[in-house]
Amino acid sequence: MSLRNAYLGTAAQAVALLDAPEVAASWEKPSALAQWTVGGLAGHLAYQIFSVDPALEEPASEHEPIPVSEHYARAVWIDAPLDDEISSGIRAKGEDISSEGVRRLVERAHAVLDQQRTGLEKVHGDWVVFMPQTGWALSLDDFLVTRMVELAVHMDDLAVSVGLGAPELPGSALDPVVALLTGLAVRRHGQVAVLRALTRAERAPAAINVF
Repeated sequence: MSLRNAYLGTAAQAVALLDAPEVAASWEKPSALAQWTVGGLAGHLAYQIFSVDPALEEPASEHEPIPVSEHYARAVWIDAPLDDEISSGIRAKGEDISSEGVRRLVERAHAVLDQQRTGLEKVHGDWVVFMPQTGWALSLDDFLVTRMVELAVHMDDLAVSVGLGAPELPGSALDPVVALLTGLAVRRHGQVAVLRALTRAERAPAAINVF
């Protein structure tokens, strides 16, 4: 299965979670993430789907794409404190996206995903996505993997926040997500730390987190 289909499947799981009655019932309550409401987190999850639209609407970028690992190495939000301007801005955007309520958010997410099923069929394999918020570009496949990482992480956050089990990704999505996260963990903590975390509980480091 192509990465495009893997993304579409993961996005469909996210929309189904957004539509869960438990999410609506907890909309204004605190989420499992500090300083996030359930509604704001839902908006941030939906944004990962909405953010694909500009990549399909614009002409393919003429910028040279950077490796996806370099994309994360440059990302300033990864280590930003909760009260940092960039962290506050991300939370505010999530709240803004969710401000019309859960029903409107779910309807919008359904409509956008339906359009993307057609849109992704029309773009060619070497499509390059320029991200103006970062100032650099990724290949479409790498960009979609970053969306799947965000969807996977925040589906877990949202599910935990409302007392649901996290959706299990299909292998077509899980494989690239885990491969990317493993590579980023090695880059951040070193090869030995990751190998020990996966194989030697008695010598495992306290953490190999990426974010």
